[in-house]
Amino acid sequence: MTVSETSDVKANRLSSAEYTENFSDIHPPMTQHEAFVEADRCYFCYDAPCMTACPTSIDIPMFIRKIQAANPVGSAKTIFEQNIMGGMCARVCPTETLCEEVCVRETAEGKPVKIGLLQRYATDTFMEREQPHPFTRAASTGKKVAVIGAGPAGLSCAHRLATHGHDVTVYEAREKAGGLNEYGIASYKTTNDFAQDEVDFILEIGGITIENGKALGRDVKLDQLTADFDAVFLGVGLPGVNALGVEGDDASGVIDAVDFIGVLRQADDLSLLEVGRRVVVIGGGMTAIDAAMQSKLLGAEEVTVTYRRGQEHMNASLYEQELAQTHGIAIRHWMMPKSLEVTDGAVCSITLEKTELDAGGKLVGTGELVTIEADQVFKAIGQTPDDGPLAGLPIELVKGRISVDENRRTSHQKVWAGGDCIAGGEDLTVVSVEDGKIAAESIHKALMA
Repeated sequence: MTVSETSDVKANRLSSAEYTENFSDIHPPMTQHEAFVEADRCYFCYDAPCMTACPTSIDIPMFIRKIQAANPVGSAKTIFEQNIMGGMCARVCPTETLCEEVCVRETAEGKPVKIGLLQRYATDTFMEREQPHPFTRAASTGKKVAVIGAGPAGLSCAHRLATHGHDVTVYEAREKAGGLNEYGIASYKTTNDFAQDEVDFILEIGGITIENGKALGRDVKLDQLTADFDAVFLGVGLPGVNALGVEGDDASGVIDAVDFIGVLRQADDLSLLEVGRRVVVIGGGMTAIDAAMQSKLLGAEEVTVTYRRGQEHMNASLYEQELAQTHGIAIRHWMMPKSLEVTDGAVCSITLEKTELDAGGKLVGTGELVTIEADQVFKAIGQTPDDGPLAGLPIELVKGRISVDENRRTSHQKVWAGGDCIAGGEDLTVVSVEDGKIAAESIHKALMA
């Protein structure tokens, strides 16, 4: 029996109209009238809790007040002052667990001001009107800084350094800049090539050069960079993916969820992408939900997310979980992979063991097994660092991640770091942007001392 006879993985499951509808903007932007009405709901609180909850400390009451005053361009400038990637963050931030969760209206009424959509209205209006860049580059300092990685942390750092007059060279391993914004976020969250539009917008400040296809350790060496540049910022992310650790992990149909999302994001024709009729996703974070959602939107009939702990332990927000469930995706908790069944080289099912917490709070298997038929199994159980390029260098690591101080400075006096690659880093675009901003200010202070 051939693989094609034992699995149901194929492309072109839907009509062209269905692909277009399924991958259209999941949160359509506000109209001007809708933005005015929503802005009127804001109380413009003094010491607003939403500002405290925002990792980049955007002055939320101020930017909403400017929308209310029919000044969306000024509103966008207020946002960009703290978060140069405010446009993308408006699309992908889990606002329901950040600014909107602590909104006074949420506390009082259970209906927060739609801060994320208002932020998108302001930033989109600014970018669509092709305004001059909101920042002016300072006179050249003659200092040179290397940034490794053109993801949110690296681009944020590069932009802030450029505004201070430093010359920045960004080394990016992939063909496009943007990092996870370009390769790792569900395509229905960021449509119309917005990630690249935002990269272009950031580069308008001047003084930033991006060299694509240059990977740390392969094409550029950190010891050479520290010799050639006045400072170095590492925003290398987490390039590895955890394995399931069960036999059959390398079978056809067992796929890294991050790779799947990246391929989909770069596809010119979604109808050419193959997807199984029955899909199982292992994991409980945003990547797991994104992979499950996009499988369903590509035409998979049965999609199941399995997670080893309970709903309250999942990193994916309740909103994202509910979004998946409303699209017919089953989320099954307290299950961990036990084995993959493979026929003629292709996965055909996955067996999971039910789990529980013992008296000491440790996760243990119960011995009860559940088997789910699957043509594809997506692994979304976390990404791992690659400390190889840092071997032999005086940079302290914690479990493979880079140790930094509160200013994002490493144990090497000329090296800073931020984003997912640092110890304690969070898998959020907005946190990476803040890391880059903090590091840039620290670098600037050190270079001008």
